[in-house]
Amino acid sequence: MKDKRVLIISSEVVPYLPNTEQAFNSFQIPKTVNENGGQTRIFMPRYGLINERRHQLHEVIRLSGMNLVINEIDSPLIIKVASIPKERMQVYFIDNEEYFKRRAMLSDKEGQLFPDNDERMIFFTKGVIETVKKLNWSPDIIHFHGWFTALFPLYLKTLYKDEPLFQDSKLVTSFYTKNFEGTLAKELQEKVGHDKISAAACAGLQTPDHDSLAALALEYSDGIILSSEKLNPALVSAAEASKKPLLHFDQTQEDNAYINFYTEQLS
Repeated sequence: MKDKRVLIISSEVVPYLPNTEQAFNSFQIPKTVNENGGQTRIFMPRYGLINERRHQLHEVIRLSGMNLVINEIDSPLIIKVASIPKERMQVYFIDNEEYFKRRAMLSDKEGQLFPDNDERMIFFTKGVIETVKKLNWSPDIIHFHGWFTALFPLYLKTLYKDEPLFQDSKLVTSFYTKNFEGTLAKELQEKVGHDKISAAACAGLQTPDHDSLAALALEYSDGIILSSEKLNPALVSAAEASKKPLLHFDQTQEDNAYINFYTEQLS
């Protein structure tokens, strides 16, 4: 892994959010990469429930100030950064007053998804990609965690397919246990279309539920990791049938499983 660059993108990372399976992996994997001589950058949303003073977040002026067009409306992008204590890891936070100020993550107190999660996904996706471009940091591997990152492989293989910075990047998605019911806004496919991505390229977004988002991420990823023990059997079957590099849940429990996957199966 020496000098390999790994970009970790997740909707949850400890110590900034509770210690879920996804949040733990999104911390532990880059830690292991660093310990094996690699370089990492971590990106996540700056939800309003994250205590900026406690975690010493501060705005990066040179990266902020860009406007992203979401559903044909300009939305300002704010970038904040923090360092995980005792670790050589920087975490970049994608922020916007309208999308991420509320003191919650992706659902309300009753467990209902926020109606604008579709636009929040698009904003997060474009915000991370545009920020990495500003950093001029070309990742060898981009590792996505959770359904909120499902649009990244699509955008990188379509809208950003000619971007030199990502030409040699391998896209890996980790899938986790289903954690929401229902669908996102049915206009998601139309809003993605505003970015000149064809309806055929994202046909599954006509009904953007958890399974269709997983299928979309699987379709455009170069490698697949089954990061939870309990996953939809149809997703597991589709992952196996894809013939793409695949890491099963039981294999992830082995020492250096992710390092070996990055260096051996994705080479």
